Amino acid sequence: MKEPEGITSEESAAGSIKAAGSIKVVPANEASWEDLQAIFGSRGEPHRCQCQWFLIPASEWRSVSVEDRAQRFREQTDCGHPEAEGTSGLVAYLDGEPAGWCAVEPRVNYPRLRGGRIPWVGRSEDKDDPGVWAVTCFVTRAGYRRRGVSRALAAASVGFARDRGARAVEAYPLLIKPAQEFGWGELYVGSRGIFVAAGFREVSRPTARRVVMRVDF
Repeated sequence: MKEPEGITSEESAAGSIKAAGSIKVVPANEASWEDLQAIFGSRGEPHRCQCQWFLIPASEWRSVSVEDRAQRFREQTDCGHPEAEGTSGLVAYLDGEPAGWCAVEPRVNYPRLRGGRIPWVGRSEDKDDPGVWAVTCFVTRAGYRRRGVSRALAAASVGFARDRGARAVEAYPLLIKPAQEFGWGELYVGSRGIFVAAGFREVSRPTARRVVMRVDF
């Protein structure tokens, strides 16, 4: 199974929970399921993935249908229930329209992070530490790209994780050149630049194209 595809890099200013301009970011449980599905679309890899790539072990991926992935995603986000105690990410609105998503959860929740090499190369980390959170995935809705949505989400992820008890939050983005474009199969993890702007520091370079970024609280 190839990883999802279809996002391009973005450059623009962003704030913490409310970004510059007309971007607003909210916890996913404060958004509706319909808004979240508008971001993911009705076709293409974001729709087929339903942000389950890091959550479903590789050995089980092909056996889980798109419908089942969507149901898991709906339960994880608890969309439409602002009173819920937990959720699994953030939703961005641009001019009041649903525009973007990013996944933010404790690192231990992601089997593919635990079994992969990117987070661990050259580091001495406890894989079972629930206090370290991870930003794993971005989706920007078609028609809303290159308008600062991913930067706003990356910035908001810091306070989101901290306020929920994280002692650190990590990301595993790509190193990219200015104006370089990628498919979602690569850039769904975000670019180094959006995390630098959000206050993350680089802690390792496990490959020539991937970096580990982190904020400690």
